[in-house]
Amino acid sequence: MERSTFIRSSLGLAGLLALHKAAGATLTSTTLTSTTDNNTTTMKNGIPLIQLNNGTTIPQLGFGTWTLTDKPEQYVREAIEVGYRLIDTAQGYGNEAGVYQGVKDSGIARKDVYLTTKVSPQVMRDGTVQRSLDESLEKLGGEYIDLCLIHWPVKDHIQETWTILEDYVAKGLIRSIGLSNFNMHHIDDLLKYARVKPVLNQIEVHPSFSNMQNVGRTLYRDIAAQSWSPLGNGQDLDDPVLATLAKKYGRSVAQIILKWHMQRGLIAVTRSRNVDHMKENLAIFDHELPPVDLSIIHGINSDRRTNAQNDPDNFPW
Repeated sequence: MERSTFIRSSLGLAGLLALHKAAGATLTSTTLTSTTDNNTTTMKNGIPLIQLNNGTTIPQLGFGTWTLTDKPEQYVREAIEVGYRLIDTAQGYGNEAGVYQGVKDSGIARKDVYLTTKVSPQVMRDGTVQRSLDESLEKLGGEYIDLCLIHWPVKDHIQETWTILEDYVAKGLIRSIGLSNFNMHHIDDLLKYARVKPVLNQIEVHPSFSNMQNVGRTLYRDIAAQSWSPLGNGQDLDDPVLATLAKKYGRSVAQIILKWHMQRGLIAVTRSRNVDHMKENLAIFDHELPPVDLSIIHGINSDRRTNAQNDPDNFPW
């Protein structure tokens, strides 16, 4: 089966600022080499770490679990076994317990796996955020959550939710808090009252929706930008320009796209049920794309979201 078909069947210079000082020099990228140098923790799997604005670090490439509700424990275990250390889930995915079971089954120590979850829009509207966080904590091992995001900017419920998240940070139950699907006006409004600054904004980014303005403005505010659906839910894998670049470098289209994300200074989470694809997605840290090819990929942008309803200012869920 072609990879683009496989992904769809399963539902599936801004970056330079992050790598230099325009974003306040707190977003830095370092290659993981199993050593510690200049207070930067390194590992053996070659995935760079991004340092967040609270001093913690997050792997630049992770494994997403959206739609993986049938056997999440198997897919997460396989992802960890091939080298992933960032695992992304959400309350709305309905698989938090399975995700944690996969971590346990992998045999990797909890401290060596970075777990992200997200507060769902419905619990924000229902006023049950605190209860939902307690449930997420229990499902994800009962000790702590590395990163918790507000999944969508639910109008009139953001400040209340953020205040609760800040309380969980103060208690040591959540180590970092951030945002998902926030536009700049949402972030600027939040920064007016936030006691804890968001470390990250997870937004839709892929070659046909490069989201340049949101990415650049997020990074400029010293907040990391993370790409969800980095391959465009598989649709961008069929792009002829990307296919030409892949052939030029003897890589897959997916590898070219993910390298584009990495060289923009973005963090990305990619999802697959196929172990070979999981491995392929990780095998991108032994080469660089020249600036001219990065510019060519930028030119693919058509402002096409994977779903037209994924508009942070007007979403139905």
